[in-house]
Amino acid sequence: MVLESLLAYAHLLAILTMVVFLASEAALCRTEWLNAAVIERLGKIDMVYGISAGAVFLTGLARVFLGSKGAAWYGHNPLLYVKLAMFLAIGLISIKPTLMFLRWRRELRASGVLPDALEVKKARRLVMVQAHILPFIPLAAVFLARGFG
Repeated sequence: MVLESLLAYAHLLAILTMVVFLASEAALCRTEWLNAAVIERLGKIDMVYGISAGAVFLTGLARVFLGSKGAAWYGHNPLLYVKLAMFLAIGLISIKPTLMFLRWRRELRASGVLPDALEVKKARRLVMVQAHILPFIPLAAVFLARGFG
């Protein structure tokens, strides 16, 4: 019971960290707020977001393989694969903004140039798509945990 509780806690902490840093990206990735300091900050925030996403995945795996329900219980439920597909979609969508943030920082350091408004809007749109998919993962998790599917 202690292991199950600690695994659930670690998973929840990783999820909350991911949500906070995704929301931070969404808040900062605006044309009217973008300056050199924000570009530097976006790179750091995106790094923590990526690390927290990795922690979500690893703690989720730990819950499946070390938790009390076990892999056999989870493995037969299609909601697990729905959750994983949404998580994978978020991960794939996040690649483009990550590359954009890195390029912006590199260009800023090299020439002092900020990205144009269209570029910032593209990045924000991709961040917002992630933010709109993310809440459906816990919804699937709640039903999965109760044996639906």
